[in-house]
Amino acid sequence: MANTLRIGSQMPVAMLDGVKARFPSVEVVEVPGEGAVDGALELDVLLTLPWGTPNLADVLTRGVRWVHAYGTGVNGFPFEVLDGVPLTCSRGASAAAISEWVMAVLLAAEKHLPQTWLDAPPERWNVAELGTLRGKRLALIGFGGIAQAIARRALPFEMQIQGFRRTGAKSPVPGVEIAKSLEALLGEADHVVVAAPETPATRHLLCDETFAMMKPGVHLVNVARGGLVDQEALRRALDVGRVGLATLDCVEPEPLPAGHWLYDHPKVRLTPHISWAGPESHEGLMERFVENLERFLRGEALEYRVDPDERY
Repeated sequence: MANTLRIGSQMPVAMLDGVKARFPSVEVVEVPGEGAVDGALELDVLLTLPWGTPNLADVLTRGVRWVHAYGTGVNGFPFEVLDGVPLTCSRGASAAAISEWVMAVLLAAEKHLPQTWLDAPPERWNVAELGTLRGKRLALIGFGGIAQAIARRALPFEMQIQGFRRTGAKSPVPGVEIAKSLEALLGEADHVVVAAPETPATRHLLCDETFAMMKPGVHLVNVARGGLVDQEALRRALDVGRVGLATLDCVEPEPLPAGHWLYDHPKVRLTPHISWAGPESHEGLMERFVENLERFLRGEALEYRVDPDERY
């Protein structure tokens, strides 16, 4: 057993059947997410939830040399328990599914769907005041893998696309400009998509001040985390028409409690954090882990590292 790599999984171990078949030198051990763990337990790698588990600090004392969070966002992860152990996540794994979802809601907003579906004879046939994506300005807050996938799908619709990223680095997507400031990004945007990680620096990034930068009637889409949007500021922006429509796949808290105003507001379209879902979603999340497992076994540097200071 000296050459066996032991992976502790706080996810259902059946999810790692392919890993065991692919890597004969790997042993997978099921680790509970709560309560005491076996005193003799020794691990090399831990696969856990993106928000951690109640007993994570204890599990990490069992020799763990690398932690992978099974998810793309780690804003809820208890970084304080890592104590220098590297953390990776499945960043970018859901980019294709999320970007398709974004294009669907952008088109729905412009083409007035589902409002124009019929369940009775209309007053008029052949007449409607519909919009178009062609020529519209798309602002992407955050320009990582998800935003880049959105941009690539929006370009064939002839949208004018700008991104905003913390580093200000040049866009890797031809045809997309990087704005120098949020004000420059938001001032002329028709559709604003939030695709940035939630960190202490980005919490409530969308607030009264940033909503005031937007032109009246803008469409806001959030596929990131609910904490990036100050929801009370959003309600004020909706009520005065600064935001004409908010399509929200992420809110705060989740699940959103019954009776919350977001359920009933006429200018809000709400979905239960499902933009990431697709026929290959779980496989994609696991693929990032497998890629890094190969690197770990070869002694190479891990990809998709999470900066414990920046928290993404």
